[in-house]
Amino acid sequence: MADARADRSASKEQLVTVGGRRLKITNLDKVLYPETGTTKGEVIAYYTRIGAVMIPHVTGRPVTRKRWPDGVGTDEHPAQSFFAKDLEPGAPGWVHRLPIPHSGGPKDYPLIGDVPTLVYLAQVASLELHVPQWRFTAEGTRGDADRLVLDLDPGPGAGLAECAQVARWAREILGHMGLDPYPVTSGSKGMQLYCALPPGQRSEAASALAHELARAIEADHPDLVVSTMKKDLRGGKVLIDWSQNNTAKTTIAPYSLRGRAHPNVAAPRTWEELDDPELGQLSFHEVLDRVDSIGDPMAALGVHAGARSADDAPLRAYIAKRSAARTPEPVPDDPSAEPPGPATLPIFVIQEHHATALHWDFRLEHDGVLVSWAVPRGVPHSSRRNNLAIMTEDHPMSYAVFEGTIPAGEYGGGSVTIWDDGRYELEKWREDEIIATLEGRPGGPLGRVRLALIRTDGHGEKSSWLLHRMKTDAEGRVQPDGVVVEPSPQADGIVVEPAPQAETAPAEDPTATWPPTREDLRPMLSTSATPERAKLAARRWGDPVWAEAKWDGIRAIGVWDGSRLRLVARSGNDVTAKYPEVTEIDVGLGPEPAIIDGEIVAIDENGRPSFPLLQSRMNLQRPAEIARERTRTPVQYHLFDLLAADGHDLTARPLADRRTMLERLAARVTAPLVLPPVFDDVDAALQASRRFDLEGIVVKDPASTYRRGVRSESWLKVKLTRTQEVVIVGIRPGQGGRAQTFGSLLLGIPGPDGLDYAGRVGTGFSDTTLRSLMQTLAPLHTAERPLRDVPALDARGVQWVRPELVGEVEFGEFTPGGILRHSRWRGLRPDKAPEDVVRES
Repeated sequence: MADARADRSASKEQLVTVGGRRLKITNLDKVLYPETGTTKGEVIAYYTRIGAVMIPHVTGRPVTRKRWPDGVGTDEHPAQSFFAKDLEPGAPGWVHRLPIPHSGGPKDYPLIGDVPTLVYLAQVASLELHVPQWRFTAEGTRGDADRLVLDLDPGPGAGLAECAQVARWAREILGHMGLDPYPVTSGSKGMQLYCALPPGQRSEAASALAHELARAIEADHPDLVVSTMKKDLRGGKVLIDWSQNNTAKTTIAPYSLRGRAHPNVAAPRTWEELDDPELGQLSFHEVLDRVDSIGDPMAALGVHAGARSADDAPLRAYIAKRSAARTPEPVPDDPSAEPPGPATLPIFVIQEHHATALHWDFRLEHDGVLVSWAVPRGVPHSSRRNNLAIMTEDHPMSYAVFEGTIPAGEYGGGSVTIWDDGRYELEKWREDEIIATLEGRPGGPLGRVRLALIRTDGHGEKSSWLLHRMKTDAEGRVQPDGVVVEPSPQADGIVVEPAPQAETAPAEDPTATWPPTREDLRPMLSTSATPERAKLAARRWGDPVWAEAKWDGIRAIGVWDGSRLRLVARSGNDVTAKYPEVTEIDVGLGPEPAIIDGEIVAIDENGRPSFPLLQSRMNLQRPAEIARERTRTPVQYHLFDLLAADGHDLTARPLADRRTMLERLAARVTAPLVLPPVFDDVDAALQASRRFDLEGIVVKDPASTYRRGVRSESWLKVKLTRTQEVVIVGIRPGQGGRAQTFGSLLLGIPGPDGLDYAGRVGTGFSDTTLRSLMQTLAPLHTAERPLRDVPALDARGVQWVRPELVGEVEFGEFTPGGILRHSRWRGLRPDKAPEDVVRES
């Protein structure tokens, strides 16, 4: 069972550690099922306990969720729910996700491969989890159908007994075809039948097979079976819904809760149970009890079907280092080996281990144990490098699913999470060399890769090996490079999300000595990044001036060390890993360290900077997701100022001098760095900005110094499209097509006495944005009004939210009372904090 350790005991909000992952849970005592009094805490506890048997049936499959943030209601007064396909932007970075193309653009679907992800989904009231009958491939593309499903839906006058009879007829036919079906009572009215398909079956073929099967049963039993959706034909009959084998369709996942009046579960059953005349749906309490008693009746269909899970192997060294009373790791009683299991491909697991020294534990099933190595740098991403691997003691097979925090002071103390796991095909296993092709979780970071382990020194435990990525696969084809292995963010041995940092300008230090030495430049931005800021132009500028295009992106300070660039956002957060196309190459800035000011921009198909497009990159955390998205949404880094170079601080020098030095430094830069031109004619700059449909220009005084963290009148913004950063303070309910999302957002702008009301925005939202904003704002709901002077009409029916999120809107003008007119949503600004928002004059 997952470790769930509360960091504080507040009843409304807690930080907990689940399987080595840290996340915030709220409102555990909130009742989600009024008729039974079942709370969110009980829902989270259910998904925590059921995860071990549920995950094999859903892993690798995109999850569509049905959410009830306010509970399911009652039979008489059911509450509203909404479907969620793409994962909300506020989801933790460790929640795995993969995209599926849609007409409005790709949507990132969550994938459930661990208990922490189940707990997160339960925290946001995702009660029902629906999945298709296919898994992603190792490359992250849509795979073939691996399961056939028949959904048996009783019409008026029919029930589970009739469904059970139809299931027996289907079982007989499927058995003659060599397919062994498993029944699942749906938790609602009917049941499903699942059976495994042989490899290489397209979803279209599976759907056609199910359709023919349904029609055949209908032809033999027309009094009880119907295979079409027409309601007037369904009275007293069971519909065999074959359509859920379609590649775009989903079915309630085995072991998922249902959002009905009672917390029933889509529960796998035995065929003997279907003979019971009192057969009924099962509650989540009953399902937990039966799993503890009989296990999973449907285990043979799981992704790791056939894998051994008992405590097995010659494990004396492993047991000698651990005490079951002091560590959550599996510690078997018997150090002997388990007899060979079913003839299936052996498993592997790679675990990220934040112990005294960070490393990745590489484990291969062999002779009933997990033969193990500690790899300080993880699996090499390229055949051009070899990584050191140190052999450790053999581990029990049950360690393949272990995630958690080993207490400090115990052997291996620290957090353990699964980086990837799956099965492997063995080519060679000798005492000094192992060659195998590993295939990880569908869509996982490893993919399918051929690896070699070569012993270089010593024997047995502590021996040294090289882990090598082969140049070719087993068929002789060149293997592509994989993802660079990077650690998850850590704090005190627990995985956490990076916390946003407020932007604060450093105080002037009159004792500081300038220029600093070359070594002084390297840590110059270690605590904060505070670029100079422009004011909105409220006066005519002086002479001489120059003008630059205003790029619709996010500011970033670039720290160049002579070979690679590090990027620091305005908030002080290091965003280097988010933009590898800029930071993983030598961009040609020369051998000496330097500090640059610039803008990260994403370019649309018309060659125009697009802030909405950049949003698809700003919130990514996982290296695999970043690597995938960089090919769809590449970024550029536009340079416009130089803060330090050649061991000297340049911020006290005039802008004209800094620009000259920047042009010299950037003379040989390579894409994706760009040095845009400057204009000495403001009107010409405005004309060019209009022609290329840019946001506007920035007018600068060429004699000005660089003032860190200051909103300077030496830099003046001239916007062709007026935009305003705003703080979200409330949600007005929607109607019609927006009944399940919202009609508009209430906005605030900081003033001298706190937040001032700035009006509403109700346009500019795509359907995806509406849903994702609802999900992002759900944890911020509050009963307290965060600002004053909201007109009664605007406040009617509003759900207030804590003023923590910043967005950006386009608008026509401010009314005399400070209300935005003709506002249109542009997007969230996760790079900004509420205290940074100022009213643009």
